[in-house]
Amino acid sequence: MTRTSYAIAIGSNRRGRHGGPEREVTAAIAALGNVSAQSRIIHTPPLGPSNRRFANAVVTLASDEQPPALLRRLKAIERDFGRRRGRIWGARVIDLDIILWSGGAWGDNHLIVPHPRFRERDFVLMPLLQVAPSWRDPMSGLSVRQLAARLRRKTCTR
Repeated sequence: MTRTSYAIAIGSNRRGRHGGPEREVTAAIAALGNVSAQSRIIHTPPLGPSNRRFANAVVTLASDEQPPALLRRLKAIERDFGRRRGRIWGARVIDLDIILWSGGAWGDNHLIVPHPRFRERDFVLMPLLQVAPSWRDPMSGLSVRQLAARLRRKTCTR
């Protein structure tokens, strides 16, 4: 198996056994292992019905796992942190998403990489820009730097 790299988005807006959202993000980063780069933790307003602000970060990590195997490991970490499946965009102790993979695109019934909405989410792109500015979106061919610039222009013209 060839070692590949992943970009993982991490978010929390609820206290858990490690403490507040920022401490939950820090603990999740430690639980991931093989982290090669880590963004700063940023605080962002929620999407959807939640009224709690999020702590968000992105890490890159090296792994021998194929995307479905890594997804299973991420879901196990979420369960270990106390995450329970519930409403979309609700409060959560921890959320771990595969954003990009050095292997390009992946798609099956349970997982799509790159993450379908990462291009429109500043809470993902801004931390991703800190750790992997030259990584390319395999769908558009644009770098993270270019995607972030497009998103900034788009939000400035609204």
